[in-house]
Amino acid sequence: MGVDGDGDEGIRRRGCSCSKDDFLPEESFKSFGNYVRALKETPFRLKDRILTRSHDSTEIHEMKARSQHEMKKTLNWWDLIWFGIGAVIGAGIFVLTGLEARDHAGPAVVLSYVVSGISAMLSVFCYTEFAVEIPVAGGSFAYLRVELGDFMAFIAAGNILLEYVIGGAAVARAWTSYFATLCNKQPEDFRIIAHSLPDAYGHLDPIAVVVTAAICVLAIVSTKGSSRLNYIASIVHVIVILFIIIAGFSKADTKNYANFAPNGARGIFKASAVLFFAYVGFDAVSTMAEETKNPARDIPIGLVGSMVITTVAYCLLAMVLCLMQPYDQINVDAPFSVAFEAVGWKWAKYLVAAGALKGMTTVLLVGAVGQARYLTHIARTHMMPPWLAQVNGKTGTPVNATIVMLTATAIIAFFTKLDVLSNLLSISTLFIFMLVAIALLVRRYYVSGLTTMHNRIKLIICLALILGSSIGTAAYWGLSGEDDWIGYCITVPIWVLGTVGLWFFVPHARAPKLWGVPLVPWLPSASIAINVFLLGSIDKASFERFGIWTGLLLLYYFLFGLHASYDTAKASKENDNDVVGWKKMEEGVVSSVAAESESESDVIKATNKGSANATTASY
Repeated sequence: MGVDGDGDEGIRRRGCSCSKDDFLPEESFKSFGNYVRALKETPFRLKDRILTRSHDSTEIHEMKARSQHEMKKTLNWWDLIWFGIGAVIGAGIFVLTGLEARDHAGPAVVLSYVVSGISAMLSVFCYTEFAVEIPVAGGSFAYLRVELGDFMAFIAAGNILLEYVIGGAAVARAWTSYFATLCNKQPEDFRIIAHSLPDAYGHLDPIAVVVTAAICVLAIVSTKGSSRLNYIASIVHVIVILFIIIAGFSKADTKNYANFAPNGARGIFKASAVLFFAYVGFDAVSTMAEETKNPARDIPIGLVGSMVITTVAYCLLAMVLCLMQPYDQINVDAPFSVAFEAVGWKWAKYLVAAGALKGMTTVLLVGAVGQARYLTHIARTHMMPPWLAQVNGKTGTPVNATIVMLTATAIIAFFTKLDVLSNLLSISTLFIFMLVAIALLVRRYYVSGLTTMHNRIKLIICLALILGSSIGTAAYWGLSGEDDWIGYCITVPIWVLGTVGLWFFVPHARAPKLWGVPLVPWLPSASIAINVFLLGSIDKASFERFGIWTGLLLLYYFLFGLHASYDTAKASKENDNDVVGWKKMEEGVVSSVAAESESESDVIKATNKGSANATTASY
């Protein structure tokens, strides 16, 4: 599998020491002359990577083999539900609820959670089908590599890593805020103010670094051990949430709902875009598919079940907070703890703070497990150094990837304030979820070598209408006034036209083998529309930071990632050298294409007989 021609033996040898070949073993980096030649071939190689798609079997078998050791299959649906709850319910609800209720949505923050929850649930459906069919550690990176090609997968990969690093940093800083409440102090009492740095980056947080380091150790030791710890901590967390809801409603004052939406619909959607941060983390569950005993049964139950529980809990918690205290008096650092103090239950603020700390600890733990598995699978393709793909034979965990990701998380958490992190995180997450929904539509309606040119053109036109109208709606929302609506009379019908065209004129090319998203193409198309719409509510500064990050990603890709992944793909014969142009959108390993083609033909025949039933979930 190695690019140096030594096969598995070569990979094992590199794992015993740390040398240049651990990071850049590919032919393009063997000498300066090779590297210069590779740079001259950049346009050709870029075209190759854009037009080349991987294959399910490549991701499931060949990519996994590059990690030296198998990850241990120890998880079931019960573990995944608790991982999902542990991954999601944390800093978003316990910190950002207060911030967005006070500054943007008011008591209508509950509606912001509903909008974000609908968007997250649509994305959960898309993730679930992919995770069942391609149960690997790469998550959305692997799904996009199979359906949209290497180049788009890399752009998504960079944003996936950014999502996890920023998400972990935000939770680590929120951890400090609730720890301060538990100690009856202010968060700034535990931070170092660096006056020489900009205000957004000058509140240094050493506690966040210590917490991240402790999580790193736990994530390295054992996945099953992490699951048990998460299970216990999440039970405590759920008990505290139930206490907040029940006790909070007993202290509710409906007068606090008098000014329900002080900033109207714009405030609700602006808050919703930021509060999408509160749902980030469920995709970490999909990265654990490789360690799941029965993915076809366990992943749908785990992902959908945890998201339903989380959405209901969020809406109830948001209602309670704004019923206990006027929205303009909510504390932005520890809103729930201070709210109980405001209604005369000072003792309860310590219980709430302890529960919030438990919740944020599990979010950090599950995030650490998930982000390391993403990086591991990305490194398996050599888009990142293969040293990061190594799985420890004793623990069965990706030690190198875990340490690198959490080191980056600790550095960001040390410097950057929470409001900067939350906006940037939402952009990366919404962008990735939009791409996964597009990839699902491509998976259902396009099979290389079997879909006709005519149907492929219709698919491209419909996708362009769906995506273009969604962008138009978001842009109009971001630039227009509160009462403007003419633009929506144009963009929304175009979205409907694109979706109806896909549903009516483009035949299904593939049916899900084990579990499928219902109501295709409507649910994936709606996921694209709502994710893009929420992007239109995020501030300009966050888009500028997102643009800078994407520029850095492209620079790394053109200098290193492109050439490393191109050499690796050629050495392992991922691509058929006899196929050119659009026909090169073949699905991965040559030896597996023939084996798949017969079953794909059978699927299409069955799909054409009853495509309406093909999308029905079954497991």
